[in-house]
Amino acid sequence: MITIYDLAKQTGFSAPTISKALNGNGKLSDETRQTIVEAAKKAGYTANMAAKALSTKHSRLIGVILEDVSMQRGFEHPLFGGLLNKFRKEIELAGYDLLFLSKHFNEGMSYIDHCRYRDVEGILIVNPIDDDEEMKTLGTCGIPCVSTNEFIPGVCTVVTDNENAGQIAARVLYEAGHEKIGFLGAPFRENSPAALERYKGFKAELESYGKECDEKYLEVCSAWWDGAGYEGMKKLYERCPDITAVFVVCDALAFGAMKYLLEIGKSIPNDISVIGFDDDTTVLKAAPTLCTFRQDRDKIAQLASEVLLQGIAGVPNPEIVRVPAEYIQRGSVRSFRRIHQMAY
Repeated sequence: MITIYDLAKQTGFSAPTISKALNGNGKLSDETRQTIVEAAKKAGYTANMAAKALSTKHSRLIGVILEDVSMQRGFEHPLFGGLLNKFRKEIELAGYDLLFLSKHFNEGMSYIDHCRYRDVEGILIVNPIDDDEEMKTLGTCGIPCVSTNEFIPGVCTVVTDNENAGQIAARVLYEAGHEKIGFLGAPFRENSPAALERYKGFKAELESYGKECDEKYLEVCSAWWDGAGYEGMKKLYERCPDITAVFVVCDALAFGAMKYLLEIGKSIPNDISVIGFDDDTTVLKAAPTLCTFRQDRDKIAQLASEVLLQGIAGVPNPEIVRVPAEYIQRGSVRSFRRIHQMAY
């Protein structure tokens, strides 16, 4: 049977473009749409799909798992909110609609049962409940899935290249002349390892300069919000008052860390430089403005939509797809020596 991926190979267009053309969706030129439609007819795709439609029920629904127990940010999360906006646009252009899944529906129905009840054709896993046992079963549930945060057996994860970002943060601070550099992390979790990956990259980069990364300069916060950052920075500074810089795994924690440092009379960046992560708009109000990393929400969402559409069409996907983050230089890092030109 001819699939949209066979047509993609024949025409040179991407699978999502093929899907949009055949479903009459998306902002495609008349020429592109006509080329794809004619190629589909020539290949017998239209007849095949018509026959399939007679025997298969299509809901055109994509289920979304977005929980907010550990982050406490909801749709205001600097990554997840924008990611969902872009994903929705991509999926709608392919003729699908979103359905948010909840275990509170119908007296605790599981995600999988909810999907089957509503005939969901694919699942986007944005941010599940920590250590949810059901996540381990999604890769074998028979419904195509894609994740943008959690690593789940049998499910493709589209995620930021966190280790590379950690390397860049360490490089920026070391090349600026900082020797005593702290790391303020969030809970290290095996299935959602963003914080751990950022630390691995940070540690590896410092060691590449011949510096031993002393774990006394590592403090893991209890959660991901600013209050935990305040307490974590307090512990780190009281243990290591010689630090002149700190890399913080998210801007919410960095905001709390900066609040503590300013309260004890430290100047940022004159006394201590700070780099965060996420480009959270709420932290733009901080003084000085925070150096940080911007995750490519649109690219992650676009790739996640393509992976899910491929899965629905029966095409195998890679285990993981990495998307680079962009370092944003602002006012919270002081250079003790001239920073050499670096390619990020």
